[in-house]
Amino acid sequence: MPAWLKDKRTILLTTLVVVWTLCVFDWLGSGMLRFLHVERFAAWIHSAVFGLAAAVTLAIWSKAWVDYKARRVRFFLISSIAFFPWWQFDVFLADLFGWDTVRVSMAQLGTGITYIGGLCWVVWGLEQGARQFRIRRLAGEDTGEYVPATLNPLDPDARYYGRQKKLNQSLSAFCSYSVLFILAFYFMSNVGGCSEVFDLPAGGGEQKPIAQQIKIQKIIRKKFVVNPFSAILFEVPPLDEIKLQLEEITKHAYTVGYGKGQGAGYGGKRNVKIRFIRLEYQGGDWNQGYGPGDDENLLIELPSFMPGHKFEKKTESRTVAQLKRFDRIAAPPMVYMTGQKNITLSTSETRILREYLLEKHGMIFADNGGSRGWHNQFFAMMTKVLPEIRPVPISLDDPIHRIPVPLNFFPYVVPHGGDRPMGWKVDGRWVCYYHPGDIGDAWANGHAGIDAEIWQACYALGANIINYAYNEHAMWREAQREKE
Repeated sequence: MPAWLKDKRTILLTTLVVVWTLCVFDWLGSGMLRFLHVERFAAWIHSAVFGLAAAVTLAIWSKAWVDYKARRVRFFLISSIAFFPWWQFDVFLADLFGWDTVRVSMAQLGTGITYIGGLCWVVWGLEQGARQFRIRRLAGEDTGEYVPATLNPLDPDARYYGRQKKLNQSLSAFCSYSVLFILAFYFMSNVGGCSEVFDLPAGGGEQKPIAQQIKIQKIIRKKFVVNPFSAILFEVPPLDEIKLQLEEITKHAYTVGYGKGQGAGYGGKRNVKIRFIRLEYQGGDWNQGYGPGDDENLLIELPSFMPGHKFEKKTESRTVAQLKRFDRIAAPPMVYMTGQKNITLSTSETRILREYLLEKHGMIFADNGGSRGWHNQFFAMMTKVLPEIRPVPISLDDPIHRIPVPLNFFPYVVPHGGDRPMGWKVDGRWVCYYHPGDIGDAWANGHAGIDAEIWQACYALGANIINYAYNEHAMWREAQREKE
């Protein structure tokens, strides 16, 4: 092969590596494409670059596989390098199609494989370095030349390894590698690489109560009239008996949501659905009614109150610590919290919750699952999380009770913590909504035996709170983008 052609191929490959690296950092949130004013084409650019990188590395790996037996080290080195564009492309596709669970699982699996693969190369490098020093010392013994111990960490006889030289060398290498890996992981997490991203669904809408229209329906009944004084019976043309019946119907002249776009949504990404995340905490029964039943019944009923929106079929859960892993802007608009026992939060978890509510513009939807004790536990928790904010009653005419479904009364099952909702408000926004009357029981199978009017209103209240959280978060995200 001519030298110029070989050099040209090297230049092209180097260019691809540089472009791929820049696109990775842009995808992770650095926003490099914004400086080029091509942000609207970001998805297409990322798809093309990441797909090309995966294809090129696959071709190089396939060629190395042919010479596997003759050049094993080269094959494993190419495999290790090729793993990164393959892994990144798979995570990118999962993110593009909105498969958040798959994306997170693949990100975690790839991180583990990267750590183990890197550790294998560290062990191999130590062994190769130790072998070279042994060869030099054996050669010195043959020639009578003394080879002293060095300060090179690859030298198993290095002075600082002490008596158990090989063991200390291995432990030092393991610890040093682990620390460097953790620092690199932390750096990538802050950039956005391993942080979890919560996307909003595409589309738009308006924030208005569902309009109610009165329809007048005329019902005509046939009635026969006979002259009682006539000797002959005959059929008389029927007269109209008019009955006016008022029928209240729902008029969907618009879709509830935020922003512009086709269909109902909140100005996010295509193929993304509204999700329902429950918060895990220590000390109590966070999973009361979790899964099939309370949460998933709500997800089934929500389309009736928020027409046009798409909802996930399964509920999810995250620990308090996992809230920290979410991107600063792309965090969940709301998390649901319930129980009837204790709530135990560490100092770190308390700080994470505060950051989630204030810095990530999140919201807690809390429901007293069955005891006055949980009421006291939750209020004590919020005092630690937001000590400067005092809870206040939320009136029935508040927008959170009017959009999209206007509520005529506050629905609850049993008033474990009172008969009216309480809220914590920051800068005009509800950051926490506390339901004192076991709304989860109203969502459960059988609806705890309460009247249909109440449990249907409980579903409507759930829809209102979810819409409020998503709408507030969508407006905040738009404001953050404008600042950038």
